[in-house]
Amino acid sequence: MRIAVLVAVPLLVAGCSHDIGSQPGHSQTSTPTSAGSSASKPTAGSATPAAGVPISEVIAWIEAGRPADPARYHSVSRDGVTTELGDDIAFTAPAGKALCLTDAKHTGSALACLVSLTNPPPAPATAYGEWKGGWVDFDGVKLQVGASRGDPGPFVNGNGPELAERDSLSFGDYRCRAEQSGLLCVNYAHQSAVRLSAGGVEPFGCLRPVPPPDGVGMAFTC
Repeated sequence: MRIAVLVAVPLLVAGCSHDIGSQPGHSQTSTPTSAGSSASKPTAGSATPAAGVPISEVIAWIEAGRPADPARYHSVSRDGVTTELGDDIAFTAPAGKALCLTDAKHTGSALACLVSLTNPPPAPATAYGEWKGGWVDFDGVKLQVGASRGDPGPFVNGNGPELAERDSLSFGDYRCRAEQSGLLCVNYAHQSAVRLSAGGVEPFGCLRPVPPPDGVGMAFTC
């Protein structure tokens, strides 16, 4: 009788172990494979984010670009003359569709760009001087399109090197990724972003349209 009991116990344990391992619910708790987890992430060649998508998707798409070396983008050139910018950054989007730079001395942390817009905003009644409909200022909290300029401002010394298609450039609170379709830049500090292309200027994140101040064509703010 004692022998029968000792034999039965191992059989019972073995049977329970088999039942737990074969339950469908337990197979779902396994850690996803690296292939499965990467399938949903943007790749360097994935389509640009659509208007209105969450800022997290915009950031993921920008970060999927090939990292460019910031050391290459600290100068501008015009007519064969190169001007060093120190800590400031300057770059040109593919095909010259957007010229962008920072000018910490005069504009703080703002990113300024000249964009070749197909339909730039018209000059408002409050504009004076030469109207630049493709002038864009983006500091993370505010995004303004169109400006009255009597001079080229920070672009006076020329343009920065081209940021290659599918490359992303990180500087300060910003990261920008270039594509043939345009340029997309995020400001991490304020979780806002902007897409610049010939077709227009598209805000993301906390940016919402507001009445533009005097001398500005369009304005958005967080």
